[in-house]
Amino acid sequence: MSLKYALFLGCVVPNRYPGIEAATRKVMPKIGVELEDMTGASCCPAPGVIGSMSRDSWLALASRNLCLAERLGLDILTVCNGCFATLSDANKELKEIPEKRERVTKLLHGIGLNYVGRVKVRHIAEVLGKEIGPKKIQEYVTNPLSKLKIAVHYGCHLVKPRVSRDFDNPERPTVLDDLVKALGAESVEYEEKMACCGAGGGVRSGVPDVSLRMLNEKLSNIQNAGADLILNVCPFCHLQFDKGQVELKQGYDISYNIPVVHYVQALGLAIGFSASELGIDQHFIWNSSIAEKLGGGDGAK
Repeated sequence: MSLKYALFLGCVVPNRYPGIEAATRKVMPKIGVELEDMTGASCCPAPGVIGSMSRDSWLALASRNLCLAERLGLDILTVCNGCFATLSDANKELKEIPEKRERVTKLLHGIGLNYVGRVKVRHIAEVLGKEIGPKKIQEYVTNPLSKLKIAVHYGCHLVKPRVSRDFDNPERPTVLDDLVKALGAESVEYEEKMACCGAGGGVRSGVPDVSLRMLNEKLSNIQNAGADLILNVCPFCHLQFDKGQVELKQGYDISYNIPVVHYVQALGLAIGFSASELGIDQHFIWNSSIAEKLGGGDGAK
């Protein structure tokens, strides 16, 4: 199987979690997915912030990114729920609402671009879970994560709203749970699994106390379920779970020690890369007990 996509990294990955980028670039070619860089790509931009202040500006910036993928003749692959939401929703609006497309077209012509509407926007969870599939993923696993109990966090933008996310059940999604099982790990159920982590919509930056209260409830439920690891597919959720644990300790003396990984990093571990090669040991939360369960050392088998 050979697939090729235009890789859209967004903002948080290259600036805050380059390990997720490293993991994506190392792992995807190993499973038959070729990636091409979108030279000149900007912020998506964020769906819950810029879009709420100026819908036209949000749409124009998003359409520029879509045009860069059209130039490459490739569908977009995102590793972030927020980028997925912006780019897929903007693509839908431009295709379905002529007056919005007309306004954006005038702006794009000013920078020598033209939106045609040929590309699709794909989330990495969708590609791995539906295009490639858990059974095929399992064939690449050489270092099964069989000693790990993993708590999956879907996030708010991956499977909702249903009108533009049609690859899984929005109320009871299974794509990530199935992908975790393909790695040999146990996907543990926990209370309020589909609840927001507290990061998005400007909450983390605007009302941090509320954001951390939401995070604390989520972490408490995950800890009570006996999870060794938190797994996400969104770098902003990743930041909330990872750095948020430090902030809870510093601000409220509430202690957790649950490492956080993006799915592509977990996949990297399962196919033989080490934690250091995937940038996992550079996260705020990492501990030796997880490394031992992964096969010793820094996670390499």
